Amino acid sequence: MRNEVRVRFAPSPTGYLHIGGARTALFNWLFARRRGGKFILRIEDTDRTRSTEEAIAQIIDSMSWLGLDWDEGPFRQTDHLEKYAKAADRLLGEGKAYRCYCTTEELDAMRKAQLERKETPMYDRRCSRLTEEERRRCEQEGRPPVIRFYLPDEGETVVHDHIRGDVSFENRHLDDFIMVRGDGIPTYNFAVVVDDHDMKVTHVIRGEDHLSNTPRQIQVYRALGWKEPEYAHLPMILGPDKAKLSKRHGAVGVESYRNQGFLPESMVNYLALLGWSWDEKTTIFSKDELIEKFSLERVGKTAAVFDVVKLKWMNGYYIREISPAMLVDRVVPFLERAGYDLSKVDRTWLEKLVSVARERMELLTDIIGLSDFLFTAVKYDPEAIDKVLRTDNAFDVLGRGRIVLLEVAEFKHDEIEQALRGVAEEMGLKAKQVFQPVRVAVTGRTVSLPLFESLELLGRERAIDRIAKARQLAVSTD
Repeated sequence: MRNEVRVRFAPSPTGYLHIGGARTALFNWLFARRRGGKFILRIEDTDRTRSTEEAIAQIIDSMSWLGLDWDEGPFRQTDHLEKYAKAADRLLGEGKAYRCYCTTEELDAMRKAQLERKETPMYDRRCSRLTEEERRRCEQEGRPPVIRFYLPDEGETVVHDHIRGDVSFENRHLDDFIMVRGDGIPTYNFAVVVDDHDMKVTHVIRGEDHLSNTPRQIQVYRALGWKEPEYAHLPMILGPDKAKLSKRHGAVGVESYRNQGFLPESMVNYLALLGWSWDEKTTIFSKDELIEKFSLERVGKTAAVFDVVKLKWMNGYYIREISPAMLVDRVVPFLERAGYDLSKVDRTWLEKLVSVARERMELLTDIIGLSDFLFTAVKYDPEAIDKVLRTDNAFDVLGRGRIVLLEVAEFKHDEIEQALRGVAEEMGLKAKQVFQPVRVAVTGRTVSLPLFESLELLGRERAIDRIAKARQLAVSTD
């Protein structure tokens, strides 16, 4: 039924799903879920030279990862070419479109002459005035015609936009665009109207870069006698330097953020804040809260700023919020990809690891560098050897530390801490003078996961072995 809200996300599969596209998909999804409507996925693959199956798969995979499930689709435009031909034939028959036989050279010459006369370059409708004999001559010459839409050249077209209010376009500045190319493939401004009508789309929510296309599409709707959808054009997304978002700002595909170790929960939360807000202070929203609160009325007109630093902060927040069991599921693929053998690793041990590491993580990939000393042979930082192990007390500290750790009844972090603090007191040293040599001995560096938890995770046997080897470095003169 027409009263049901129906929105669509319609990417062109010419590359990855970028940040702007993901934001558009999310806003459509939230609008549909908030209004109890339908979210449709449509693949606009009429650009046959650039569309790829790989890109389609990446788009679908990225949307699935974000949790943006669709109710209908994915539909492909190239599977329904007959419906565009039918609509084009109707417009031709009603005199609302015409065949154009102009060559590229003729169009270039026309535009050049217009620029020399300081006129706005646009098609001059010469082919709309061809006689039947002239048309036959063009066809005999083998000129493949395109089909142009006959746009009105008087008055104005007003776009009623939920975000920007009424936006007016003078029709005299809208030239007769190509509806169907010479190979029979429809262009964007024509195909999108036929598709949206056929799919009973009620609201078109998309980026503001499409706003200039909207008056042309409205005129196609009117020419076909179809009801127009409601429009909402989302603000641009800029980088922190207020320039258009590009790869130098990290504006790569959603898949890349996934591979970097971002969580889908944080991506969805952050993307929702690119142009929309609930109030001036709240930044953390669950997906259910976003559905409950989202509305187009709270989408702003001004450009949104994408800041990867804020995204990382938010990702760290979500890493600390999810359960250790769930976090293990998220980090295991990254650990395995790094070459760590987890086949004999106990899951309970992994949950202890992430519980210790999560406070220092912004990305899931951070677990690799934080925990490498647990999975591989220790690699000593030369500076740590010089500054920590080759000091006056390090040799004796490691010797005494090794003994007390052998004597600890249960090798747990609290008993380990008590034992090593006892060494400091016994030797008349500051705690740091004991802890740092032991830390470097077992991790190879001066900054690591919490020491006592690291020792527990490493286990008594491996920890004692490393301390013994590090003690040899403490007296080495090499």
